Amino acid sequence: MTKVYPNANLAALTIPAAATARAASRQDDSAGLEVLTVWRKSLLLSCKGFTVYDSRGNLVFRVDSYSARRGDEIVLMDASGKPLLTTRRKQRLILGDSWQVFDGETAVNPRFTARKQSNLPNRKCLAQVSCGSGSPSPSPSSSSSSSSWRRGSGGGGRSQLAYEIEGSYGQRGCVIYDEKRRVVAEIQRKESFGNDVFRLVVQREMIDTEVAMTLVILLDQMFGSSSGRFSS
Repeated sequence: MTKVYPNANLAALTIPAAATARAASRQDDSAGLEVLTVWRKSLLLSCKGFTVYDSRGNLVFRVDSYSARRGDEIVLMDASGKPLLTTRRKQRLILGDSWQVFDGETAVNPRFTARKQSNLPNRKCLAQVSCGSGSPSPSPSSSSSSSSWRRGSGGGGRSQLAYEIEGSYGQRGCVIYDEKRRVVAEIQRKESFGNDVFRLVVQREMIDTEVAMTLVILLDQMFGSSSGRFSS
């Protein structure tokens, strides 16, 4: 079977620019990139989920969902099976469903809330992610640093936009922006593998890799199938 993970040198990989503005907004130092290969398949035969490798072929993240029928709780684990972040569906709304993400397997003080954006004037926008438990603001206008959210305590503070995701998850072409409209990660197609294997390119100095992978899980819940659940 063909290996799904890359063996390329990180220094030779860059995030391709779709426009001059995007090229100017990203860091050009390729040493700051983490290139992950995401396989939309669980390591366990009885489960559905994700398996994620680094550029050397090492397992870094996994998702093994026994309860994929509902898809209301998804746990991102490290290679040893330690829970890192748990995504829970919060609401099912006509104008956009929402999810919350918690540290480990806790169920209090969410680190962020994500809302599916399917009816906004900006049709490129797939989802908005805010700090804590509040709803995202309608536009990325916050000027505060995202580092406080990345390490933050969650909970009852004022809601601030942290990330906005644009593109097409179905085509595996998405850009993740922070609150200052800097590109912090991208989802890219991986040649000859279809939609079940793709790249996640992360500016690791600007966003934690586990957070970026959690955003992939959220997109899969939102757009991976008509029901927003793991599909075969």
